[in-house]
Amino acid sequence: MEPSACEDLKAFERRLTEVVSSYRPSTVRWRIVLAVISLCTAIGAWYWLRDPRTSVVPLTESLLIHPVFTFATLTLLVLFVFGIHKLVIAPQIITSRMRSVLGDFNMSCDDTGKLILKPRPNNN
Repeated sequence: MEPSACEDLKAFERRLTEVVSSYRPSTVRWRIVLAVISLCTAIGAWYWLRDPRTSVVPLTESLLIHPVFTFATLTLLVLFVFGIHKLVIAPQIITSRMRSVLGDFNMSCDDTGKLILKPRPNNN
């Protein structure tokens, strides 16, 4: 391999690992937010369903009686509308797209963005 091509690959690998690693802290934060809101929704749903008044009163009144469940559910819906599901897996999205592009050049990358050079196919 030519020295300039090798330097280009090293620079590309450094930039790719930098991009992937820059997403890690925010991904962890969004995963924590999603876990907490999901847990609040599940606990609120448990209490909401166990309440004997739930089957007797209208839905709106039942939701007003259980504000934790109502708030957590609405927050979870808003988070999904704004794309939290994409923020939680952002590094995996980047690396999977890079793998599909790098496949054309007999390369791949691991989950951290390090390049993996594949052997060239023999054209006999």
